[in-house]
This record gives sequence, structure tokens and C-alpha cells, in this order.
Amino acid sequence: MRIAVASDHAGFNLRNAIAEHLRGQGHDVVDLGTETPESVDYPDYGEAIGRSVAAGDVERGVAVCGSGIGICMAANKVAGIRAATVHDVTSARLTRLHNDANIMCVGERFIGEQTALDAVDAFVTGEFEGGRHARRVDKIGGIDPT
Repeated sequence: MRIAVASDHAGFNLRNAIAEHLRGQGHDVVDLGTETPESVDYPDYGEAIGRSVAAGDVERGVAVCGSGIGICMAANKVAGIRAATVHDVTSARLTRLHNDANIMCVGERFIGEQTALDAVDAFVTGEFEGGRHARRVDKIGGIDPT
């Protein structure tokens, strides 16, 4: 699977660990930065990963900032994105199964590395169940952003 990863400075170390983990599993990882742990603005990276997923350049995305919240909010501003901040394997699995999330967001300050890697695995392997959930996901897509 082709997967984008992105982070601000507060998610730099965890993003690198996630990218390495995904590559080790044979995934094609597109690293959208940041390149250093120097302070940057999370909206820039949330937008970048959102646009990459929405354009179909990658199948899914994993974004990291300090809390996982800000980068998620930025990614969700891109049409067609369903980004979700997750905290464990269960929330990562359910956001795929029930919400058809296409970007998983985590906070380096809130989640341990192994928990994050396990959540990434659940997110990457999870498949949308459809059914009653499809109607709800369609409703999300139909919300007018104005």
C-alpha cells in the first residue's frame, strides 16, 4: 500500500518511527516532512497530507503532531478527507471499519511508540464495513463546508 506520513516538529520522532515501521512491512511510504525537529506549523503538514490523500497520490495517510488534534483539524479541511485522531488500537480499527477514515492522526505527547505502531497496523489493515456505516459516511461527505 502507498501511505503518506507527515508531522510537525512535535511529531517528528514518532513520524520517523512510523515511516520506518511501514517500510519494514513493505509499504511504499511517501514522507511529506517535516525534515527537522525545528519548530514548524502543523496546518502546513495537515494540509499536505490531506491533499495527497484526496488527490489519490496515496491510499492512506498517517499524521503526527503533539496531540494529534491540530494536524487532524487541518487535514479535515481538505475535501474528501476523513481524518481521525486515535489513541489506541481499538480507536484506529473502528475509525477504518465504521468511519472509512483515510488519515489516522496521533499525538506524540499522548501515545507511546509501540501503541502507535500497533494502531497504525490496525488502521492500515482495517477495511470499511460499509452497510449501515456507508449511509453515515455519505452524510459526512454531503455536509456543505460553508
